[in-house]
Amino acid sequence: MRSTNARKAIAALALAAFAVCLTACNTVSGAGKDLQEASENTSEAIDRAIND
Repeated sequence: MRSTNARKAIAALALAAFAVCLTACNTVSGAGKDLQEASENTSEAIDRAIND
């Protein structure tokens, strides 16, 4: 009986850890895209300021 409960607890913890990892990957990916877009916008603004 105890080993079944331990297995269920371990499985629940593994599932929770997996879910946290997926969330972290999505967050980092989104942050990278935001930084890239901000960099492109800044570069375009600098080009417009120089050319005007």
